[in-house]
Amino acid sequence: MKKRKKKNASDIILDSIIYLVLIALVVVTIYPVWYVIVASFSTSTALAKVEGLLFWPPDFNLEGYRLVATNKLLLSGLKNSFIVLFGSLPFNLLLTLLCGYFLAMPGLFWKKPISFYILFTMYFSGGMIPTYLNVKGLGLSDTLWALIIPGALSVYNAIICKSAIEGVPDSLREAAYIDGANDFYILFKVIMPLIKPTLAVLTLYYGVSHWNSWYTASLYILDEMKLPVQNIIRNILIVNDSSLTGTGAMDDNYSTFAESIKYAAIVVTTAPVMCIYPFVQKYFTKGVMIGAVKG
Repeated sequence: MKKRKKKNASDIILDSIIYLVLIALVVVTIYPVWYVIVASFSTSTALAKVEGLLFWPPDFNLEGYRLVATNKLLLSGLKNSFIVLFGSLPFNLLLTLLCGYFLAMPGLFWKKPISFYILFTMYFSGGMIPTYLNVKGLGLSDTLWALIIPGALSVYNAIICKSAIEGVPDSLREAAYIDGANDFYILFKVIMPLIKPTLAVLTLYYGVSHWNSWYTASLYILDEMKLPVQNIIRNILIVNDSSLTGTGAMDDNYSTFAESIKYAAIVVTTAPVMCIYPFVQKYFTKGVMIGAVKG
């Protein structure tokens, strides 16, 4: 059994400095999140009186969450966000798998010009105005389809999928061809089960992107009841439009809990991502490394 090397004074000092820096970084990272959570359980008046750091609600109450839970516009925003999220993910993963499989397969007819055309779109787009006119011309304006169809495929994610597919041994695909399998069977029955870590990472990428997206909806959605929740939160936090909270600016209840409503809404909209992330975290490192090592 190897003896543990005894640390000298300089090693102890260096380790102590490293630990202190890491602890400071953890505190700096966690405190803003903790502040939002604590502030969501407080009243605006109590928060205004706090000086310095806030570690516990000065006036604990759940009224902010009650107002959020009973607000029609915020609830419709959550519903719309979930519709866009779960309506988009199947399209995203299907198109990404098909595109990644095409890019990974050698010797395909016209592969180089088609691959160039696909990769070209990752660096250059038609621009905001042509895209808006295209969406409007297709009749998608002011519908949730405008948030689902135009961004259904990310070429960057398709390249990550391509790298994962290239990591699957060619012998498996060739054996499936010999047994009479077609490309769709090989993709969904042979390759897809072997690249689950990458698919989990791509699901996380697409999911977070859809959940946090607000700019696309601000361009294409006119009806407030069709806006995703991030647009509602943005209007409450940045534009400070009290009408979007479902109460008037002169409402005493709103004035008392204005700040807690904002923080409670942030907690409610952040919670789904925070709850889902631990379940895909074990795939995250492996999936990213697969896409990073292969080019």
